[in-house]
Amino acid sequence: MMLRNVNDQIEVFYRISDDNINEWSVCETRHEKDIRPCVKQIDTVAGEWPTQTNYLYTTFNGVQYDVEFNMKNAVMVLGSGVYRIGSSVEFDSSCVGCIRELKALGYTTITINCNPETVSTDYNICDRLYFEEISFETVIDVYNLENPK
Repeated sequence: MMLRNVNDQIEVFYRISDDNINEWSVCETRHEKDIRPCVKQIDTVAGEWPTQTNYLYTTFNGVQYDVEFNMKNAVMVLGSGVYRIGSSVEFDSSCVGCIRELKALGYTTITINCNPETVSTDYNICDRLYFEEISFETVIDVYNLENPK
C-alpha cells in the first residue's frame, strides 16, 4: 500500500501507544500495514528527454517503482552522511574506495548517502545511489526493497 498523503503517515504514529513509540515500532507498524516507500529516479535533465540514472530516492507519494529490484550479489554501503565542511570529501573518498574494492571482488553496490559530494567524487562508481538520510528507518526500507547480502 502506498500512502495517499502525509496524513496517512501521521495516522500510523497515532496507532502506536505513547509508551512504545520508537523508530523500530513506527517502522514495524508501517510494515504490518504494508505502508512502504516507493523508489523513484532523480531526473537529471529536467524532463527534456528520457534518461536513466542510478540516482534514486524514496517517497511515500508514489504508486510505481522506477527500478526493478533484481540485483544479484549486491552489498549495501552507507555513505558519510551529512555534509560537513572539511570532512565530507575525505569520508566520501573512503566510501568510494570501499565501493571500488567491492566491485573488484565481484559485488554490485547500493549506496545510501545524503551527501552531494558522493556525485562529485565519482558519479557512476556505484550501481545504485540513494540520496537519503542515514537513519535506521531509511536504511531498513532500502534494505528490505533491495534485499542485499
